[in-house]
Amino acid sequence: MRILSVDDSAATRHFIKKAIDVLGFEFLEAGDGKQGLQILQRENGKVDLILLDRHMPEMDGMEMLEALKANEKYKDIPVTMVTVELERDEIHKAIDRGAKNYLIKPFSQENLIGKIMESLDISL
Repeated sequence: MRILSVDDSAATRHFIKKAIDVLGFEFLEAGDGKQGLQILQRENGKVDLILLDRHMPEMDGMEMLEALKANEKYKDIPVTMVTVELERDEIHKAIDRGAKNYLIKPFSQENLIGKIMESLDISL
């Protein structure tokens, strides 16, 4: 399994990498939505899950989510939004636009692993 973390916080990406390492999955990372789309293009869309921060410079998570869902090659890749956003409207907006799951920061490694497994439809 290959998981792409798109987050402008290097510390968050490092924390996510540790959880993905525990699972034995391959980790890819990007600092914003534009870089995330470039990685998807480079990897020919061969990513099993995207963990996507909501607030980033250049291209934010909602813009990247919309670009993913508009692209035939990427539209079926599950996306879990990872953000500090607590507003119900924002959560519903992300789900309505195609996010499969939502994880609120700060989160534990255990919660993150649970959301990853849930998003990949893998039973624990």
